[in-house]
Amino acid sequence: MKANNSWPAWLMLVVALTFSSLCAAQTQGGESEDSRWFTVDSINTGLGEAPEDANRVTPRESVRSFLDLTEKEEYEKAAHMLNLLEFSDDEQREKGHDLARQLAEIIQRGERISVDNLSGREDAVIEDPSGQNPRVGETRRNIELASLQVRGETYDIRLGRYRVGDDDPVWLIMPISVSYIPTLYEQYGPSMLEQYIPERLQSSFGMLRIWEWVAIPIFLLFVGLVGWGVHRLFDLMSKWLPTGAFRLFAGQIGMPAALIVMSLFTQMVLNYVVSFSAVATTTFRVLLIGILAWGAGTIALRFVDTLMLRMTRRLVGEIDDTKPKDERKLLTSLYALRRIIILVAVTGVSVYILGQVQLFETLGLSILASASVLAVLVGVAGQAVLGNILSSFQLSFAKPIRIGDLVIFENQWCYVEGIFYTYIRLRTWDERRLIVPVTYFTSKPFQNLSVKSIKMYRYLELTLHLSADVGLLRDKFLEFAKQEDNVIEHHKLLCYVTAQTATAQIVTCYLMTSDPMAGWTAEMNVREKLMAFIRDQHPEWWPREVMVISHQDVARGKRQSQRSEGADNAEGEPSE
Repeated sequence: MKANNSWPAWLMLVVALTFSSLCAAQTQGGESEDSRWFTVDSINTGLGEAPEDANRVTPRESVRSFLDLTEKEEYEKAAHMLNLLEFSDDEQREKGHDLARQLAEIIQRGERISVDNLSGREDAVIEDPSGQNPRVGETRRNIELASLQVRGETYDIRLGRYRVGDDDPVWLIMPISVSYIPTLYEQYGPSMLEQYIPERLQSSFGMLRIWEWVAIPIFLLFVGLVGWGVHRLFDLMSKWLPTGAFRLFAGQIGMPAALIVMSLFTQMVLNYVVSFSAVATTTFRVLLIGILAWGAGTIALRFVDTLMLRMTRRLVGEIDDTKPKDERKLLTSLYALRRIIILVAVTGVSVYILGQVQLFETLGLSILASASVLAVLVGVAGQAVLGNILSSFQLSFAKPIRIGDLVIFENQWCYVEGIFYTYIRLRTWDERRLIVPVTYFTSKPFQNLSVKSIKMYRYLELTLHLSADVGLLRDKFLEFAKQEDNVIEHHKLLCYVTAQTATAQIVTCYLMTSDPMAGWTAEMNVREKLMAFIRDQHPEWWPREVMVISHQDVARGKRQSQRSEGADNAEGEPSE
């Protein structure tokens, strides 16, 4: 019976929860009632009626009106563009003027706002003719004007759409952004130095103020003098230091170190001494980031270059193939490391600069919309460069050639001196330098005489008369070859007749040498000795054209000569 009588209590509980939920929904209706605007009870009642020249219907007109009014120093009117909901009526009248003036300074010095990029629609609907933005056609009731950094913290200045009752909605600086103004003003407000600048010089002239047109060239000249001093200091250090890697390194990093010091000095002056308008500050900031990153990357690259040179001198010495292949492999890997550092530095600097200046947000959709055009342009214009870069990395990692390898490229003996991004530097035997594009080099067949071992099988050919004694010549070849220090593996010495004609025979001698260049020298020496032996001991072995005026000839043998002589005596004297 008790269980049956409890249902009225449960019904009352459900009704109470339902009404409480409805009440909560109505309470939150100020922000969730309509996605097109924020519903409020009043707007800036302490400031009175908004002036007629304060257009707050669209985001673009609201910001434009604020900038126009603050440029005329009508800060009481400009305060109507701020939502001072967090302040009482008396505080709105007292602080509205100062907050509008401070926000104008922040906008002018912190981040330049492009009014034309703001929406000109009342509902700030997202428009994208390319159709790439997934939020296209969506209405907004708050948008971001600027995002500023103060001591590592990010503060957004946002514009919100507010409506009171049945009145037309208006666009105002949101209360949360108004609360950030004092903090941002401490960072981006006028410096102490500007307090001594006459007021007539603080008026605007073009994109900058009058005093900035004078101060910026002087500022740049002073920064340049600081950089020159640092560069001069490193030059003196390179002369004071003892000869070696440290002296070489100090002499190479003078310029990048000067640029880094100039960048840090400029940033310090901008933070603590003087602050310029947003145009100049943004330009300086982008340049400082790029210069600082470039200087650090260049110093790292110079360090690798110095390390490569030191290791080349100590481990490899003269760039040739007389050193062990492990040392030449290490030098090739260092060249690959050098290119990786350049690639990482350039990529990192580019991404960092784009991220700092916040270009991704504005360029991202445009790049996506023009992806096909960019792909065609990059494919056509950058094909050769990209092909050379990829081929360069392929050579560095696969190592079909190494620094110091001896190669025969297009019938020229060359040492590989360097493998760079787009070209290979080859040193010929006569000390000339061949600069060959990487893709051209890899597309042509070449001989690598150092890929497995620097030993080389050489041969020399002698064209001799048919009467030459090959056995005697073979003995002399073995004797002369064994006298050469660069001839190794004597069991592989060979000497054979490899061809003949009607009047001559070709004798080929083979010898194994310690390395290609030494083998070339040994081959020349052995050839000279064999030719001297034939010239001095057996000149009759030289090939010649024969016209028979007598059958007594060394080429016919002794018996045939006697038989021919008897026949000649019986027939009489031969005629020519």
